[in-house]
Amino acid sequence: MNPDWLEVRRGAVPLVVSFPHTGTEIPKNLENGFVSPWLARRDADWWVDRLYDFAAEMGATTVRTPFSRSVIDVNRDPSGASLYPGQATTELCPTTTFDGETLYRQGCAPDDAEIARRRKTYFAPYHDALREEIDRLRESHPAVVLFDAHSIRSRIPRLFEGELPQFNIGTNSGQSCASGLTEAVEEACSAPGYSRIVNGRFKGGWTTRCYGEPAKGVHAVQLELACRGYIDEPDMPAEANWPTPYNPKRAENLRSILKKVLKACVSFAGAET
Repeated sequence: MNPDWLEVRRGAVPLVVSFPHTGTEIPKNLENGFVSPWLARRDADWWVDRLYDFAAEMGATTVRTPFSRSVIDVNRDPSGASLYPGQATTELCPTTTFDGETLYRQGCAPDDAEIARRRKTYFAPYHDALREEIDRLRESHPAVVLFDAHSIRSRIPRLFEGELPQFNIGTNSGQSCASGLTEAVEEACSAPGYSRIVNGRFKGGWTTRCYGEPAKGVHAVQLELACRGYIDEPDMPAEANWPTPYNPKRAENLRSILKKVLKACVSFAGAET
């Protein structure tokens, strides 16, 4: 049985949409250990669950954790191994922000025992739910698509050079899904005024790499959006200006593209035999 905090909405079509980084909650017993609550929430995938709020109406299953990625990042390898060796990134239980600022007060960073506790308390239930929903849908569909929904600021020099493309499609360098799904998602993202890349700086996190098994009928893809597509981005986020409010008018065009993306995922899964 899922814990009360885990948000799972079951649908019938062969699509599971994962929201690993939209949460901003910090358990009360952990709050005082952070330098500031704002800093601990700053790198959330702001408003992404709202961007995709049509997914349930399409019949997709959605899985979301309400907890901040600063508590534990459910899209990281649970062993603690880096998904991008040699490149700047954040850990399973991050100790710095994307920009390299220290998240914890001196002496408060989680030790091995605390990381293990968080992994059991917050990480494991999330992934148990993902696996359960994938297995449930595979019983009635020849294939299932797991879609990992993300966003990030367009410019973060510590993580990547220059401005990130609007659509960053990750398939673990082609290993997590059939090429037909990659092509379908890329085609749906092909819209005037929007840039895109496949397996660029972001090739997919732990979720994409763990569950994507095309030979077994499970195809996983990550889509990392640059935030400028739906909200205003300051040159450097500060507590007074970040996050900026969700902008429905600005997001309208992007949402229409994202609907095409999810429809393409469902069509792909339905066409697989």
